[in-house]
Parts: sequence; structure tokens; C-alpha cells
Amino acid sequence: MRTLSENKSHGGIQGVHAHASEACKCDMTFGLFLPEEAKEGPVPVLWVLSGLTCTHENAMTKAGAQAWAAEQGIALVFPDTSPRGEDVADDDAFDMGQGAGFYVDADQDPWAPHFRMWTYITEELPALLAEHFPLDMDRQAITGHSMGGHGALTLAMKLPGRFRSVSAFAPICNPTESAWGRRQFEGYLGSVEAGRAHDATLLMQEHGFDGPVLIDTGTKDQFTEHLGTAAFARAMVGRGQRGVLRMQPGYDHSYFFVASFMEEHVSFHGEALWG
Repeated sequence: MRTLSENKSHGGIQGVHAHASEACKCDMTFGLFLPEEAKEGPVPVLWVLSGLTCTHENAMTKAGAQAWAAEQGIALVFPDTSPRGEDVADDDAFDMGQGAGFYVDADQDPWAPHFRMWTYITEELPALLAEHFPLDMDRQAITGHSMGGHGALTLAMKLPGRFRSVSAFAPICNPTESAWGRRQFEGYLGSVEAGRAHDATLLMQEHGFDGPVLIDTGTKDQFTEHLGTAAFARAMVGRGQRGVLRMQPGYDHSYFFVASFMEEHVSFHGEALWG
């Protein structure tokens, strides 16, 4: 692992690091914010997963999460959204290939050799973080935006006991019924049916989450048809899930929306992580 940059931020350090990934068979880059408390010992961890077209930088530089994480004394992990490199398969469309890993392990060509984002996020990167940084991996929470919201919800429900809380901003939460999901599942996994294991609405119906849930989506989100918000809300009600789903008047899908509610989301996770 090598450190690409470190900048002081809100009393802590915002770092960017790269390493050779065994899961993705390429170099991977991630951001890590460590609050000042990390100098004294391990701190809780909030994962921040980004959406389509993004890298580790988008949420790291636009969401404003460091200020609120510093107040809570928790670390922030900003992973990339896909493998990258000249030898990594890509697609001309923005919603497949590099920048669009969908947090699954692909088993179809040409994606299978590198697109192993599920294994990377759930196994390889956590192990690397635990080895090199003062993080309390027994206290983890997760959030995400759009495709990253899809990832956050599915990871939380498929890994019971891993995360104490989960939140999402405008998540893709019913991808088997969405253009943002059906195409990707067919391409990466071979069928929409295979994608059912990564559909947050279906996972909520079948399993739910063993902690609190917070979701915000804007009423003027320009991608409403792709999100499946109503289906997920019905699934939460049907499951009796502890949580809150809010429709925020006038907000769209942008990072202006994300930044507007980031303080509430980080505080929500801080309560769960320190509780």
C-alpha cells in the first residue's frame, strides 16, 4: 500500500491511498479520513459508497462529511466504484464498466476477471484497513448515494452483524425492476434473476436489517424512475423495519442534495456507533 496524499482536515487527516488489489487484479485507490481521536487509539468506521461515474473523490470532496465525522470522532472510508486500468473491461455507456461496478462480483465475460467489487468491499479492503490503520472494525456503519446507496443497503442486509446502522441518499433500491439494475445484472451476472440476491427491496422483504435505517430522496430527483423508492418503502412497512424514509421537497439527485443532509446522516451513524 502507498499513500498518495494527506491533508489536514477538521483536526484530522484526509488521506488517499492505493494498493494492488488481489480481488480486482488491478491497482485500487481509496480515501480515508481519520479524526483527531485516531491518534489515541482505534475509532469507529463509516463507509461512504459512491454512485455511477464516480471515483473515490466524489463523496470525499463534495459531501462535506469530514466536518461532521470529526465532531463524532469517527473515520470515513471512501472506496472507488470499480476496478480501473487499460486492461480492465469498459463500456461506452456511463452505467456499465469502469465507474459502474454495482458492488457485485461479475461472473460473465468480459467483466469477470476484474469486476469483483463485492469481494473487494466486503473482504479485501476491510482487511487492509484493519492491518494498517487505527480503526475499530467491531464498530462499522455504512452509507451511500445512488448506486452507492444500492451497495450500502445490500451489504448491510446481506452481512448481518457487520454494520450497526445503514443510510442512503437516493438509493437504487429495486434494481431488478429498473433500467439501472436489469442491464447491469444481465451483463455482470448473466441474468436479472441472478440479481435478485442484490436487490434491496427483495432483501428487505426477506431479511430486513438488524439495526436502524435512514433514507433521504429528493422529490425533484431527475432519476426517480430508476430508484424504486416506493417499492422499498412498502417493503420496510411490510417488514416492520425500524427506520425512516424521507422525501425531501425540491431536492434533486446531486451532491448539493447529499451535502444538505450529510450532517444528519453522520450524526445518525454516530449515535449507533457510540451507543
